[in-house]
Parts: sequence; structure tokens; C-alpha cells
Amino acid sequence: MADHHHGQPPDGDGRRAGLVGGAGGGGDLEIKEQDRLLPIANVGRIMKQILPPNAKISKEAKETMQECVSEFISFVTGEASDNSHKEKRKTVNGDDVCWAFGALGFDDYVDPMRRYLHKYRVLEGDRAAAAESSRGGGGPGGPGGGPPDHHPASTSSAAGPSAAAGHFMFGAAMDRPDNNTSSRPF
Repeated sequence: MADHHHGQPPDGDGRRAGLVGGAGGGGDLEIKEQDRLLPIANVGRIMKQILPPNAKISKEAKETMQECVSEFISFVTGEASDNSHKEKRKTVNGDDVCWAFGALGFDDYVDPMRRYLHKYRVLEGDRAAAAESSRGGGGPGGPGGGPPDHHPASTSSAAGPSAAAGHFMFGAAMDRPDNNTSSRPF
């Protein structure tokens, strides 16, 4: 697991300071809190998806989760960025994120992320081919009209990354019998 931290340590009240240091010694870059954190409404919506319909979430719980998920995303993205820089690339891609999950010890997330990434790429390839054919072109894959790495059999089961009910990535795991919601503490 990486020992570096991609943000500032918390200040006295437990919140992160408003300044985030630059990576190249070029001085501090000011980042506003609303730019550093995911929108709290989005965090609340995601939290409500897993709760019973009549459950309430306190403002404090939403703010705590907002801090945690924002920091988690920064942590994983920082590790993914380090990997892309080691490989002399400027762009962080989905494979870098999957690699970062494994490098940081989140091994249980690597396979579901790779499956999601594959479905996403298939869906995006289908969209690109459809857009190309609507413009009268043959598509990026030549006469067949699909992208070069397109596998026709995979589209029948891939209705899209978020087509299944439940969690967008771990929906099947959430519905397993061993994941009984009645044993949850809330």
C-alpha cells in the first residue's frame, strides 16, 4: 500500500484545509471546498439508494460521507496518476484506476471494476458506431460498422453499465442471500 497522501492533513476542526499543495514545488494552489468535494445532493441520493424508502439521513451523516468519498476518490486517483506517470502517459484511464485499487489493497473491487469498465467500453463503442452510421459512415471498424475490438456476442448481455436494478456496479453482489439487509444495523 502506498504511504503517501494526496491531500492536506485535517486542520483543527477535522475538516481539510482550503489549500492543497502543488505536486511540483511550484507553490500552493487554492481549491475551494465546493470544487474539492462531491456535491452533497449526489452523495445523499447514492446513500438513499441502499436504504429503505422511509429512512432518513442526517446532514451530519451526509457531510461525513461526502468528506470520506471525496478523499477516497482523491486517494485512488492519485495512485492511478502515479502509475500513468511511471508509464510516461499524461492521461489516467480506467485501467490505471483498476490497477490503483489492487495496489492500495482494495482487491475485492478490482474484478467488479474491470467488468464495469468492459461493459462501459462496449456500450461506448456501440454508441460511437450508431452515431457514425447515423451520419452515413461505415463506422470505425470498417465495413462491419463496429469498433475494431467490438464483440457482437457481448452486447446481448450488456444492456449498459447501470441497466440492472440495485447498485450500479455491485448489483448482483447486493442481491446475494448472504447479504441479508435485515441484519444491517440501520
